[in-house]
Amino acid sequence: MGNYTKWITGGLGWAFGGPIGGILGFAVGAMMEGVLKSDEHAAQIGQGRSRTRSADFGVSLAILSMAVMKADGTVKKSELDYVKAFLLKQFGPDKARDLTHLMRDMMKTDIPVRQVCFQIRDNMSHPVRLQLMHYLFGIAEADRLIDQSELGLLRTIASYLNISQADYRSMHAMFVKVKNDGRAYQILGIDPKSSEEKIKKAYRKLAIKYHPDKVASAGPEVQMAAKEKFQKMQSAYDEICKARNIK
Repeated sequence: MGNYTKWITGGLGWAFGGPIGGILGFAVGAMMEGVLKSDEHAAQIGQGRSRTRSADFGVSLAILSMAVMKADGTVKKSELDYVKAFLLKQFGPDKARDLTHLMRDMMKTDIPVRQVCFQIRDNMSHPVRLQLMHYLFGIAEADRLIDQSELGLLRTIASYLNISQADYRSMHAMFVKVKNDGRAYQILGIDPKSSEEKIKKAYRKLAIKYHPDKVASAGPEVQMAAKEKFQKMQSAYDEICKARNIK
């Protein structure tokens, strides 16, 4: 059934059971069932339920990434190749291979997005969910063009994950180019006519919200990737400060 089975079953803290457990059960079949019957593993799952581990995050990302890729009705090889490279960069060769295999097993499977998102929402902290959405935007942008069907699904996923419209619009601005010059303001979630005080206040608020330490529980690779989102926010603030001569 593949070497990735051991990583999935050994690393997950809360994802067994519910829709995510059902998807994983489909992917690994009888071997997964055998592992779940182990009392020792059941205890491990119970102990880890309140904490999001790297494996939890990775599997959640793989499932929702496949849903996004299928949004326009077809999964392109170029998209899979991009995701594979993306996962390789963020998670390393072993986890990237495992997650890629899992995604291929889901290509012809109906993904219950709403139920999966609710399970993630109930078990994953808000900062980690924000980072998950950031990943999904990056994957949707694989071909440098985010399709409207993909944007629609991303908006739906954000809603199911209890991510505010303000946070969604901020991430949208990080990835989707706009025709006007207000992108930096959109990332900070403020009006271009905002006062210097309001700009600084918005920056301080986002600096706390997007700080990489907020996702430390999801593993060092996720924390490292969170720095990219933090840097985009920082760059937006620096751009505004330069244009407005804010010290």
